[in-house]
Amino acid sequence: MSKLLALVTLLAFLAGHVAAQQEGPYVCFNGWLRLPTLNPQLCRSRPRIQPRRLNPRGEGLSYGYYNNNSTYCPSAERIIKDAVTKAVTAYPGIGAGLIRLFFHDCFVRGCDASVLLTTTATGNRDVEREGPPNKDSLRGFEVIDEAKAAIEKACPGVVSCADVVAYAARDASSVLSNGRINIRMAGGRLDGRESFANETDQLPGPFSNLTQLEESFYNQGLSSDEMVTLSGAHTIGRGRCNLFSDRFGDMDPALAAKLRAQCSDSNNFVNQDDVTPNALDKQYYRNVIDKKVLFNSDAVLSSVAEVTENANSATIWERKFEQAMENMGKIGVKTRATGDQDVEIRRVCSRVN
Repeated sequence: MSKLLALVTLLAFLAGHVAAQQEGPYVCFNGWLRLPTLNPQLCRSRPRIQPRRLNPRGEGLSYGYYNNNSTYCPSAERIIKDAVTKAVTAYPGIGAGLIRLFFHDCFVRGCDASVLLTTTATGNRDVEREGPPNKDSLRGFEVIDEAKAAIEKACPGVVSCADVVAYAARDASSVLSNGRINIRMAGGRLDGRESFANETDQLPGPFSNLTQLEESFYNQGLSSDEMVTLSGAHTIGRGRCNLFSDRFGDMDPALAAKLRAQCSDSNNFVNQDDVTPNALDKQYYRNVIDKKVLFNSDAVLSSVAEVTENANSATIWERKFEQAMENMGKIGVKTRATGDQDVEIRRVCSRVN
């Protein structure tokens, strides 16, 4: 307990230090930390970030965007698909990473590739990648970089990193579902030029309860049903033991026994879905019902009616997942139509031009 308290205090200090530099209050990552108590002096709201409560419209996005005369790069989507297919076929976990990368990008500052930055327009290096939900856990950067480099050779300065991230998540979903999931993903996003670690507290975490999850998605303009639908992506990927090891007593006994053995080191990773770990399918919802999920944020969905509906029909969930991913790709987009000023098309995705 003393080590946990020390960690909480350190993170609170670091968050406060960053916030002080930006003239904002402290932040609290209590969806990602199991806090012994909720200290209001450490965990306060950040009114500087306003929630988006309208359904994401995706103003300025269009299908086949790079087939237009002014943004002509017809090979862009094929280049991304080839890079993703190659990577995910060799290592399915990269596919889970690409879908998660898209999610973590769109939930902070909108879908603007801010999650890829290592330094920003103002020289800030305490970027989203360094936030507690992201540090040492995001994957797939090398696939994005490979695709972007190939696109820059074919069509310099035309395709944004934000669109590469969106298309990569689309293509990873198709590969991992064996072609059963095909997302209509529009293009036309521009890249943002700022990124801050403390803003990642908007991301729902493994310790989140149902109210916190619903609020997090609502603030992005997404519904409770879309929250449950997108949570199905936890049927792929891996989870770190220290984020769920306090839940063994609430899990299916056989799974708990297996996980205890695998989690001899709290920093070990295990499959989130022990049944079909490399398939993007409806198994997640059966796991929720059978108490075979890792995180508290998964377990709390057991009371939601859509879980049973999704568990009983692969087709229903797949179609809803396609639509929810498309809608998520419209969150807070910066396009030529929205009139955002501090935007660009990055030549290299990890840094501003």
